[in-house]
Amino acid sequence: MAQKQSVKKVVLAYSGGLDTSIILKWLTEEYDCEVIAFSADLGQGEELDHVPEKAKKTGASACHILDLKEEFTRDFVFPMFRANTIYEGRYFLGTSIARPLISKAQMDIAAKEGADAVSHGATGKGNDQVRFELAYYHFDPAIKVIAPWREWDLKSRSALEAYAKKHGIPVPTSKKFPWSSDRNLLHISFEGDILENPWAEAPEEMYVLTARPEDAPDQPEYVEIEFEKGDPVAVNGERLSPANLLAKLNELGGKHGIGRVDLMENRYVGMKSRGVYETPGGTILEEAHRAVESITMDREVMHLRDSLVPRYAEMIYNGYWFSPERKVLQALIDESQQTVNGKARVKLYKGHCRVVGRDSATDSLFNVDFATFEADDVYDQADAEGFIKLNALRMRIAAIQRQSKK
Repeated sequence: MAQKQSVKKVVLAYSGGLDTSIILKWLTEEYDCEVIAFSADLGQGEELDHVPEKAKKTGASACHILDLKEEFTRDFVFPMFRANTIYEGRYFLGTSIARPLISKAQMDIAAKEGADAVSHGATGKGNDQVRFELAYYHFDPAIKVIAPWREWDLKSRSALEAYAKKHGIPVPTSKKFPWSSDRNLLHISFEGDILENPWAEAPEEMYVLTARPEDAPDQPEYVEIEFEKGDPVAVNGERLSPANLLAKLNELGGKHGIGRVDLMENRYVGMKSRGVYETPGGTILEEAHRAVESITMDREVMHLRDSLVPRYAEMIYNGYWFSPERKVLQALIDESQQTVNGKARVKLYKGHCRVVGRDSATDSLFNVDFATFEADDVYDQADAEGFIKLNALRMRIAAIQRQSKK
């Protein structure tokens, strides 16, 4: 183990839960330093209730809670969704995309408070330690980083509870939901407990944001989403701020049981893990965005952008949001969205969302005169013969060569 750093003041990413409360106390004891608690409000709702009170009771000299919902949606979620970014074909990156903003805000507070260190509650087995710390070093290459899970000897749940009781930190007498979760405006994730058995179905009581699809309304609901330069700006004709728009789609999608995903994912540190996710609004948003792109986006531009999405998704999943390669790729993505203006109509019904209409008054590339199956005066179907023969030339030459060998 490396020699312990000398620290005077540390800003801790603090949720108010048992683990980060223990970390707060542990930092004051092990490092004999001042601890400032920080929580980012990204849409957790009631989870942030009483956080300042808990933090100060546990030994924090101050507690900062910042409302970052609009910045989160506008500057992190929407840029990612301009690329229809999904990790390994399934995961909407709800946890991954939150970490760079949390880190950015945490480092802002560290600078204002004159702190010489920051700390987080991510374990040494997960992705979040990488995401947090890559961002920290982007803003201050000399910052001291304390990752308690990589240092302390509290290796079990019973050890954590014993430490908490010793220091007067309240320990839940019965944990109703034994799995861990992480929530923000884009999604909620679940890991651990029964989910560590890949064969076991996730229990229904786990889900928070979505109705059981079988219990969703028996009548479908239609939703219109309008886009400007690839970003959603209105739902059913009502213009909304980014955070309010995503919250509205969460409400609509949740009511119809949309957005549940159960997957095995490949962590950056090398292991496979199972996660269950609810992303109701994001699922609707991605479906609608693709629909508007389909009528406004040039074919070759779309294919080029799509070929880069797996790499872009890996950058976000692995914690490289502030990297130069992500910024360069974002510039290409944003340029591709300049003509993505229009609206999509989506049908919501019992766990499914499906595009049933798309339109663009200003940038549609669909021309019925060319595409129609009826008679037209703009397309000479005989031209297709030469097109086909030219594209078949290399295969025709190869066939002639094979025949000559027989």
